Amino acid sequence: MPSHTFRFPSLRRLGIAGALLLLPPAIFAGEAPVRRYLYLSTPDGAQTMGRSGTGILIFAIDEGHKFVRRIEIPTFVEGMRGFTGCEKTRSIYFSTSNRRLGCFDVEKDRVVWERTYEAGCDRSSVTLDGKRVYAPTGWWYAGDDGGMLVIDAATGDLMDRIKVGLNGHNSITTLDGKHVFLGTTTTLSMFEASTGKLLKRIEDVGEYGVFPFTVDSATRFAYVCLGKHVGFDVVDLQAGKRIHRVLAGKEPIAHRTHGAALTPDETELWISDQDGKKLFIFDAAKMPPEPKGHVELSEGGHGWVCFSLDGKVAWCHTPDVFDAKTKEKVATLRDESGKPVSSSKFLEVHIQDGKVIRMGSEFGLGRAR
Repeated sequence: MPSHTFRFPSLRRLGIAGALLLLPPAIFAGEAPVRRYLYLSTPDGAQTMGRSGTGILIFAIDEGHKFVRRIEIPTFVEGMRGFTGCEKTRSIYFSTSNRRLGCFDVEKDRVVWERTYEAGCDRSSVTLDGKRVYAPTGWWYAGDDGGMLVIDAATGDLMDRIKVGLNGHNSITTLDGKHVFLGTTTTLSMFEASTGKLLKRIEDVGEYGVFPFTVDSATRFAYVCLGKHVGFDVVDLQAGKRIHRVLAGKEPIAHRTHGAALTPDETELWISDQDGKKLFIFDAAKMPPEPKGHVELSEGGHGWVCFSLDGKVAWCHTPDVFDAKTKEKVATLRDESGKPVSSSKFLEVHIQDGKVIRMGSEFGLGRAR
């Protein structure tokens, strides 16, 4: 299928005057300042709350998460399933409910390719070298050939299909670029990122079905959300087995858990109870992690949690923005009309003088190393 290209107004074409209208004033000390933004995709294919048109909404992190601008992308109407970035290619790779995967060039403000596939695409990940996208075939896909599609990040061409198991949901590429993880039904699989070779298959995790997970920076432990209770499994990746099951609350809470994130320094683990409108917090410096409290959310939704690269801010599937240290709500995401907006598909982007210099991840990965 031919790829399609959509063009949008570029930051460069705005010129100096236009940039000053969009961006807050800054003090220049010999070089252009670094602007930190939250790129949020809408509509979320998994929740109706917080939707605001079709495209990417950009918020200025250092200006109280003030709305900056909107980029219209018509195919987002299909509902967003994944939104992952790659510093090497300076691009964001998005997936929709219609088995579509696309590449959005952040510096050029345009979609450079889009493809649809026979299976997939759920929450994908990109290798550190920017060459491969690993796209899970989807939690909705129950075929025996479920697993991951391996896609050329430059063109969208299908390179390979890895058969793993039922309901391939989320894939994570480790920050050292060596490994890719995939969650399927009560199973966590580990692959060599450069080749797609299966290295380890860990079963009996996550309690039921397939749910989100996160991994520490040493690739020592994974934290897998539970499917029938608010809590998580701790998986020893070296031993290849589950070693702890931790439940939130004084009594077991019979809600699924959808969202787990380590603070960048790996001192805390936050998990989502979207039905209970809470994020539960655990001391991740202890093993097993011990409860530290929770924060209240303004609404329910799909469930997600992630942190800014500096670890100071926590984002989730609601419009609420939290100070990660004080646990206080410090901002509400609002679109250009002032309406609260939210999604579980977002990431952090740093731009300096029109160039992408750093990108975060939609997954709450540990960054202590």
